Amino acid sequence: MKNTKLINHPLLKHKLGYLRDKETHSAEFRELMKEIGRILAYEVLRDWSEMEVVEVETPIAKTKVERIKNPPVVVSVMRAGNGLLDAVLSMVPVASAGFIGIYRDKFIHNTVEYYFKMPAKIENKQIILCDPLIATADTMMAAIDRLKSYKVGKITVLSVLMSEHAQAMLQEYHPDVTIFTVNIEKEMNELGYLVPGLGDAGDRLYQTK
Repeated sequence: MKNTKLINHPLLKHKLGYLRDKETHSAEFRELMKEIGRILAYEVLRDWSEMEVVEVETPIAKTKVERIKNPPVVVSVMRAGNGLLDAVLSMVPVASAGFIGIYRDKFIHNTVEYYFKMPAKIENKQIILCDPLIATADTMMAAIDRLKSYKVGKITVLSVLMSEHAQAMLQEYHPDVTIFTVNIEKEMNELGYLVPGLGDAGDRLYQTK
């Protein structure tokens, strides 16, 4: 689908293979997630057009260089999104960060927001929205709706895995949002986990259940 960019890179395939392995320890899992996040951040910013020219002095002579202007806001869909947030910020240290806490409540069959914290003046700011796994897309769509209510600029989603269902839902309801991901999963189980997936990313990142 036109709003999804599948990043087909040997390094990403290699690292994803270790993320999928249930024997991969939490510390290694966190590091792999960061490494994947850095590669995806590189791809997301490949076509960044807002640059400014400044004059600096090298050890040899004065010259003009380019620097990112009006940097994005990197937003984590907690908890799992935090595993990608630091990776993106390490690539774009001039960016600011925001946090959205949303989960799907299985009893009320709806999403519940429990935390929302953004930098000041995010109107028209470009957003990089981080969530490593997008299965039903309920929390992702709720996060996008919330950001759009603040009249932000272009939203780009950065994920590791997403379902075909989520891809279709986001294309239908948010066709203006671009998604960068490593792989599209064809199946979900009855609990809403991606198949084969990699389990619960938040639990595996932070050794929780």
